[in-house]
Amino acid sequence: MPERKRVAVLADSDTRWKWGATTARRLVPDHELTGYLLRGRATPTARQLGEVGVRAGRPTEVTCAEFLAEIGREHYDVVVLALVGGAVQAVLHGARALWPAPARRPVLVTGYVGVVYEKLADGLLLRHGADLVLANSRHDAERFRAVYEGVGADAGAVTETALPFLGGAPYEPAGSRAHTVVFAVQPSVPDSRADRAYLLERAAGHARKHPGREVLIKLRSKPGEHTTHLEEQPYQRLAERVRGGLPANCRLVYGNMGEVLDGADLLVTVSSTAALESLHRSIPTAVLTDLGIREALGNHHFLGSGCLASWDQLDAGLLPEGDPVWLAAQGVRPAGATSAGPAAGEDVAAHGLRTHGPSAPGPSAAGPHDHDPYALARAKVAGLLAAARLPAPAPYYTLTTAPGYLPGILARHRLAPDGTPQPGAARPEAGESRLRRRLRTHLREAARGVYRHGVQRVAPVIRRLGEL
Repeated sequence: MPERKRVAVLADSDTRWKWGATTARRLVPDHELTGYLLRGRATPTARQLGEVGVRAGRPTEVTCAEFLAEIGREHYDVVVLALVGGAVQAVLHGARALWPAPARRPVLVTGYVGVVYEKLADGLLLRHGADLVLANSRHDAERFRAVYEGVGADAGAVTETALPFLGGAPYEPAGSRAHTVVFAVQPSVPDSRADRAYLLERAAGHARKHPGREVLIKLRSKPGEHTTHLEEQPYQRLAERVRGGLPANCRLVYGNMGEVLDGADLLVTVSSTAALESLHRSIPTAVLTDLGIREALGNHHFLGSGCLASWDQLDAGLLPEGDPVWLAAQGVRPAGATSAGPAAGEDVAAHGLRTHGPSAPGPSAAGPHDHDPYALARAKVAGLLAAARLPAPAPYYTLTTAPGYLPGILARHRLAPDGTPQPGAARPEAGESRLRRRLRTHLREAARGVYRHGVQRVAPVIRRLGEL
């Protein structure tokens, strides 16, 4: 029996951990997974990790330098980098410093967790140098290749796949049960207090106009928690100021998005990736136009989708349906869509995966399908794993192509311009007492709490007082 491949996933937020773990399963179905969280502003809490649907032990928290030391010391067959672009670039240069010549090294994989609607060139060039750069659709793959070819960089790593956590049962109309509307909010879109209050008021108003419906405000995080994007105006606090309070049939909810969608009859959002999850299941989906169709909101990505609508139209009974041609181009619901592994919400442990810490046992159910959007990516990974040696990672950004940009990116992760860790960057903990490690952890959490309080409480007041 062949030995299981070892896969390491490094993520920097709850949603990227979800993407990384499910991507690992798609690429290497029979593997042993070790999870890591990149220490930073968006490091998720245990509650946030529990809600993403990847039920496993908490990953180990590390710095970039510590992770590089780990993959240099331990043998991993595949490393999935579920990170923002700058962090991916830092790991790629760190990997190049570890393996400056052809060597037996891990296959490096990266990509995007959802809709790519901003900083396309910047984000892509920061990911260049990985062995596979996954694109979630044919549309994205074409755009990615165009960026790389436009700067004269090798575009061979771009590989068309699909969002790894698309899944769930197809939509069935409500029938005799209550019609459920899910408003999937986002941490930073829109960003102004007035716009966010407006959208919340409209959701509450929809509930008042339709007392027979249940309106769920699906939240990403609790006050004090952070996701990839800063949330300066949490909906929980805005809900306290809704005139007359939220009606009885409108409430705030948390939880795994896939489970929330199980009972949804209409998904409403500004530009959340939840729209793609909803469309994949044929749930009526509305991408709001109330605040305009603007690049800053990300809803321009849904031009041609058939889903653009306003609260007024939804109040009048509109139930938008996705355009089949647009859906196919986005890789959302192609004919005979497949799942090569557990969808979000399935038990990773049941598929032979593990993280540092105990795994939660549970059943899984992945059925056979006609078409597999991960077949090409899986074949590429298998081919790279079969090679005796892989060439050194070769990112587009170097001290020659970006001498005024790259050193700053690496320095933020405590790496020198050549990709090696700065002195003291990788802190050895072998000789530390358990009390000292625990104290450092508590101090780190306290510092994060102060920072988050400053972002969500102090910063808005200062801006208001200073009319900034």
